[in-house]
Amino acid sequence: MRALDEYELTKHYECWYDDIGLISETGANQTRWGIPWYLVNPAPGKFRFDWLDRVVDRFEEIGVDVIVDLMHYGTPLWLDNGFLNTDYPKYVAEYAATVAQRYQNRLNIWTPLNEPLLNMMYCGQYGYWPPYLVGDDGFVKLFRQITKGMILTQQAISEVSPESTFVNVEASFRFAGDVDAYSDEVGFLKQRRFLVEDTIMGRMNSNHPLYGWLSKHGIQDDDFQWYLDNSIKPDVIGVNYYPQVSTVKYVAGDPHDGSPYDPLPFQNDGVEGLKDVLTLFSERYELPVYLTETCSPGPVEERIRWLHESVAAVDELRAEGMNLIGYTWWSLFDMMYWVYRDEDKPAEQYLAQMGLWDLRANDHLSFDRIRTAAVDEYRRLVEAHRK
Repeated sequence: MRALDEYELTKHYECWYDDIGLISETGANQTRWGIPWYLVNPAPGKFRFDWLDRVVDRFEEIGVDVIVDLMHYGTPLWLDNGFLNTDYPKYVAEYAATVAQRYQNRLNIWTPLNEPLLNMMYCGQYGYWPPYLVGDDGFVKLFRQITKGMILTQQAISEVSPESTFVNVEASFRFAGDVDAYSDEVGFLKQRRFLVEDTIMGRMNSNHPLYGWLSKHGIQDDDFQWYLDNSIKPDVIGVNYYPQVSTVKYVAGDPHDGSPYDPLPFQNDGVEGLKDVLTLFSERYELPVYLTETCSPGPVEERIRWLHESVAAVDELRAEGMNLIGYTWWSLFDMMYWVYRDEDKPAEQYLAQMGLWDLRANDHLSFDRIRTAAVDEYRRLVEAHRK
């Protein structure tokens, strides 16, 4: 198994200055960008900011506000057992507060942890990522640690940087096809997609549909009380939606074991799916919502098509009165598919064509950023909306 550091594999550590410059070429006034925790906090209680200082300077130079991802998958290797480490919530909050204090009045928009449900599923339910737990008990163990870490992170940042804004970002899950044939499973999953936000916002009480399930799998009375006593409220709900994979399609009679190795098929519901998930989160929490990730991997013309369709859908929802405050094409340039970790082929064979810029390998150690027509389309849409 190989380490998967997207910044290293895509040469962002080498090209960061120019990469940040690419953001300004899109015309965007805001971007999501993640801090590699392990690089900034290489050992317990030790921090180094030489590289991050220069990155923050560069963002200020181009005049783009940063939604800072403090955790975009992966804990430092010194944190034994990762999320399961008893002190994980304390360590992640310490890291977050140290960063927030250093860059007070320069960085002030924070995402405590990207897509918490996917972390719980891949690390705790499917045994796909460290610490490789499986089943409902494993999921709930990860749930306890991750949600407490998110709460302590927001509390710690607010203490040292009261002007901060918090954008909680969650993956979206939809269900289509023969859902009646799997009514119990689908009913449960429809509730679980809101589990994290419901819990951290103090909605997890004995009346909640998942209270009994959490109790059955290890959440104790004092845990429930802790969540109620320490509830937080983000300023914005971020929703990630990918038309190819956000809607699971059930087919009656097809057995499946619920693992990523035996996945159900997906159904592309396009803009209707996008509108659905944004509406669900907006109505449930009555907070501003932000489309924090979307794209359509594949040929450039397919990316441009989805860019126009998704932006038009956002415009329609705004016209209908939704407090929808932002749009993000993820990512700026191509990324590596996650299966890179488990295989041994050259890195360029794992490129996901999804960016406004394409990556093309000129040898096994270097990638060029190749401008595509999608960049100009993105900028044209940005300029049109500003008018």
